[in-house]
Amino acid sequence: MKSLEELKAIREKMQSQVVLRTESEAETRVVVGMATCGIAAGARPVLVALSNAVNEKGLEGVSVTQTGCIGLCQYEPIVEVIQPNKEKVTYIHMTPEKALEVVDQHLVRGQVVEKYTIGTELK
Repeated sequence: MKSLEELKAIREKMQSQVVLRTESEAETRVVVGMATCGIAAGARPVLVALSNAVNEKGLEGVSVTQTGCIGLCQYEPIVEVIQPNKEKVTYIHMTPEKALEVVDQHLVRGQVVEKYTIGTELK
């Protein structure tokens, strides 16, 4: 960095990246645990089912992604639904069929499918 102008250019570039990050947080994220334990328990077909259903229904503002270990191996396959200004919902022991129900009920209609959540398992 040789001048104040270069510093201002770097600042502007970084501010635009911060704005992009904030805008992307406004979308619903569906995250599938794809560590070794998740894959062994059947997470790959769940990920495919979720991704296909979101695409087929044309759900805008919904991204389906994968992550590594969520830390609850005994509950795999795990799917987390993270929506802006709402509590994260963790679905456990998922199958492709259950995943389709979650898309229809939770992502389309806004109703958490309580019977598949970790909270129900612990009661």
